[in-house]
Amino acid sequence: MSKQSSPIKVRSGQFEFYKFNASERDIRDIYHWMLRLSWPQFAALILSIYVAVNILFSIFYYVGRPCINGAETYADAFFFSVETLATVGYGHFYPDTLYGHIVATVEIMVGLFGLAVITGLIFVRFSRPTARLVFSRNLVISPFDGQPALMLRVANLRHHAMAEAEFRMLFMRNELTKEGEQMRRFYPLKLQFDRLITFPVALTIRHIIDEQSPLYGQTPADLEKCDARILTSIVCIDTVIPAPVQSQKDYIWSDIHFGQRFVEIYTDLDDHTMAVDYGRLHETEPVPQTK
Repeated sequence: MSKQSSPIKVRSGQFEFYKFNASERDIRDIYHWMLRLSWPQFAALILSIYVAVNILFSIFYYVGRPCINGAETYADAFFFSVETLATVGYGHFYPDTLYGHIVATVEIMVGLFGLAVITGLIFVRFSRPTARLVFSRNLVISPFDGQPALMLRVANLRHHAMAEAEFRMLFMRNELTKEGEQMRRFYPLKLQFDRLITFPVALTIRHIIDEQSPLYGQTPADLEKCDARILTSIVCIDTVIPAPVQSQKDYIWSDIHFGQRFVEIYTDLDDHTMAVDYGRLHETEPVPQTK
């Protein structure tokens, strides 16, 4: 692993890491890098490569004049390169020397391999499953069945039900070891339910804060002092593709609202029909005071 002066930035949710003295990117990372590009960036990259390849081969044709019959200017050489790279061949220009045939053959091979690679990349980008899952902007802590509970609302934005949904929550905070050193501790939170056979619309995930919970007895000041964070994750199967999809979101201590609860978003229309108001997914309200 060779040392380098410029750090590599890695972002995960609200966390940002800088890797120092890490190895440079491997040639195989180009594939993942191209898949991470947005569609405008990807289109601009392909266009740039296409123009660059045609400029390169048109220079070879122009320098080797008169290797292409009928091509007299650089523009003629450039557009002959465009036709050759696409294996169109209109017949107006054609190789007229051994040099011209060799360059044209090489360009045709580059065009065939390039078309195969670009087609594969476009197919992967279109066929790659994406999780259209949304998490509530905040977490709330309010009573549930007589016990305090940490609650998270999640919703499926697809217009079909997801299958075999699995939910996870991880609590993180700074703690002192017996040696007096500060370190980051990770606690998986036990959920009221962590699996569903079908996930059609929206639901609330709950973690009961009992004596076994790492959140037991914690106040907002305690969470701020230990820099508490919570990472949530959903893994489910998109039944249309079908393929597994995953989405996650992290929360900091200030995103946890005590004494709040999510507003009701379900309305019964009849015995078999319910309305779900997605416009109120993130809304909360104070917990009513009990007498």
